[in-house]
Amino acid sequence: MFSKYRPTWTVDALYHLDTEELAQQKIKGVLVDLDNTLIAWNNPDGTPELLAWIAAMKEAGIPVVVVSNNSAKRVDHAIAPFGLMYVSRAMKPFTRGLKKAQQKLNIPNENLVMVGDQLMTDIKAANSFGIRSILVKPLVESDAWNTKINRAREKVVKKNIFPTGITWERKLIND
Repeated sequence: MFSKYRPTWTVDALYHLDTEELAQQKIKGVLVDLDNTLIAWNNPDGTPELLAWIAAMKEAGIPVVVVSNNSAKRVDHAIAPFGLMYVSRAMKPFTRGLKKAQQKLNIPNENLVMVGDQLMTDIKAANSFGIRSILVKPLVESDAWNTKINRAREKVVKKNIFPTGITWERKLIND
């Protein structure tokens, strides 16, 4: 029942994903959630670490696509400074947005990964679509009002998947 919410990896922050580790895992494209994963939902400027990570991905030839449930206007405005592709109104936990991102990249599922801060949307969508997933810590403790509903449900799921708590890594570690 809870396996559909289990991430492949748990990493403390998006910008700790190293291009060499991604290459070792045969990951050629990264799909990433917007709010509280790429940028703090209440602070769209990004951080120096994020900017360095985006530059490293571009240099390594690993495309990044933002896959967000937000409107195109919101996503376009938020990521304009980063020069990333995006899919808006992704409808996660359904796979519609991930499929659109995969089609944009033309990369097979086995070479994609979805990175997000929510089990109920990002990780479930990745598992349903048949790609690997990375759960990251939310960038800030607070959430937008609509996310707070998912967070309450997510607490129950987390207790079942991670009974002793989540171990946040700084790199991709296989069990």
